[in-house]
Amino acid sequence: MRRLFLRTVVAHRRCVIPIFDPASPQAAAISDLFVVVLVICGVILAIVVGIVGISLVRFRQRTGSEEPPPYFGNRKLEIIWTVGPILIVICLLVLTARGMHQSDPPVNQEPDLIVIAHQWWWEVRYPQTGVVTANEIHITVGRKWLVRLESGDVIHNFWVPQLARKMDVVPGYPNHIWLEASAPGKYAGTCGEYCGVDHSWMRFSVIAESPPELAAWLLDRENPANVPTSDSAQRGLAIFQSMTCINCHSIRDVSVTANAAPDLTHFADRETLGAGVLSNTQANLLLWLKNPQAIKPGCFMPNLKLTDAQAGALVSYLRTLK
Repeated sequence: MRRLFLRTVVAHRRCVIPIFDPASPQAAAISDLFVVVLVICGVILAIVVGIVGISLVRFRQRTGSEEPPPYFGNRKLEIIWTVGPILIVICLLVLTARGMHQSDPPVNQEPDLIVIAHQWWWEVRYPQTGVVTANEIHITVGRKWLVRLESGDVIHNFWVPQLARKMDVVPGYPNHIWLEASAPGKYAGTCGEYCGVDHSWMRFSVIAESPPELAAWLLDRENPANVPTSDSAQRGLAIFQSMTCINCHSIRDVSVTANAAPDLTHFADRETLGAGVLSNTQANLLLWLKNPQAIKPGCFMPNLKLTDAQAGALVSYLRTLK
């Protein structure tokens, strides 16, 4: 239990999401708008606090003082506090409209990416190539990607703070969003709408890379799963096909009809397990297969009561899926 707690703390630290470090024109527009609103609100707060402070000192009741004379208004002040907020609201309206124009895409175009939210993981589809993966979105640097967001169950929220605005993912009502990165790197994303017990472990990454790197990645992902060669991996494949694994997970040329859980065709190349709950290492994979409910309580993957031999064989097979 203590080891699981430490792994959770480390994973949370690794998944800290920077909000004030925009890495795309869309996120920069949102960040700039937020800073302007913050400054305006700060100035208003300072003025109000200052007036209240001066009033408390200068106009406080003193012993023996008479009742202050009534004050029936001041036309100049009334004009200022009426016109001032109107001008502020107009300014914010213009800035907001500009930010919306920069961050909101058209909806009448074919998407470059389809991201489907599930409890509690993300399915990523590249419609032009047929590539399907999970919890990792690969894009090219400096290009706008039109992403269609869908939900397979409840309302979720797609959020990559450094790259794009928050966008609700509603069952039956696809939304669209621009996804763009100005510099190569890996950007953390998460679900921003409470969607159930494992909402906090619904993480994903956006990997921005050069066009040749993305082309090579897509070409590799179009290949079928590797055929296991070792005895242990072959036993793992037989276990995968004979147990309920095949009813939920797809593996190209092994099982292509299931979509209740992440596609595992190139599973070994992914960085995390359980949508961010653990790093994808051999030891962690063994822990996950032995009892996923102990690692991510409430997830839909059941404890299959695998023996050590069965779990080890499955690990051997899954580690070949590159």
